[in-house]
Amino acid sequence: TRRGPCPLPDAEDGMGKLVFAAKVTHVPTMVMSEQDGPFKGCRQQAIDGHKEIGRRARAAGADTFLVLDSHWLVNSDYHINANDHYKGEFASSEFPQFIRDLPFEYWGNPALGNLIADKANAKGVRTHSHQVKSLDLEYGTLVPMRYMNPNSDLKVVSVSALCTVQSHESTRKVGEAIREAIEASDSNVALLASGSLSHKIWPNDIYVENNGTFTIASEFNRQVDYLVLDMWKRGDTETFLKILPEYAVKCNGEGFMHDTVMLFAALGWDKYQGRGELIGEYFPSSGTGQANVVFSV
Repeated sequence: TRRGPCPLPDAEDGMGKLVFAAKVTHVPTMVMSEQDGPFKGCRQQAIDGHKEIGRRARAAGADTFLVLDSHWLVNSDYHINANDHYKGEFASSEFPQFIRDLPFEYWGNPALGNLIADKANAKGVRTHSHQVKSLDLEYGTLVPMRYMNPNSDLKVVSVSALCTVQSHESTRKVGEAIREAIEASDSNVALLASGSLSHKIWPNDIYVENNGTFTIASEFNRQVDYLVLDMWKRGDTETFLKILPEYAVKCNGEGFMHDTVMLFAALGWDKYQGRGELIGEYFPSSGTGQANVVFSV
């Protein structure tokens, strides 16, 4: 099966463009940062980074956010949430004390989701584009959209990127299919890899004593994160891609960093000549390393 139930017609071949790309954080404490209490204001710089990314995406002419969501777990194939409309209230099953009763409403781009599935399946990678009303968005999509798309004026498509049994090789093909689908569509797309850099979460027993919410669980991971950010800043994509498989394993990459594989594949993989720009600051959260980085397109 190429798609989920009730597929909509594909867009005609068009002049779609990848106009914007970024690797972004989605930590739940961003939502808590808005609320009165001990976390008030703690993630303001990350929120400001998201708002700036939203501004830049619009300035680049984007009409759709395509989010590679490393919080959407899948155990087979690749999946796209390509509903035409999303509306509801979200509670995190992982951190219900952090995110609950979060309202959301966005419009989708089913034709783009269907095109991505078609292009990926043509490469031999089983991919499904779903129009299933009961298929909710995950917070890897909802947190960035809360700050980047507050007026819901850009469409939203979400791609599963917490891939437990998929290879980086097949994920790279999905990233290539994303680029091909964008260019075959009539959409101008802002592509977001939503996930952390290193992702070693503090063990529960020592979380509090290590002030876990605001610290990193591994100094090794922090130093490799700095190294990667420097590679991106210098445009050393060739070296980064060489270390990416080990980085994802040894530094506990979120979702095995499939979001990052898709992002760089869509950008051209080893042919990508652009650079990354850190928006705001690198910061630790619950043991993990977080950043907002914009890539030149």
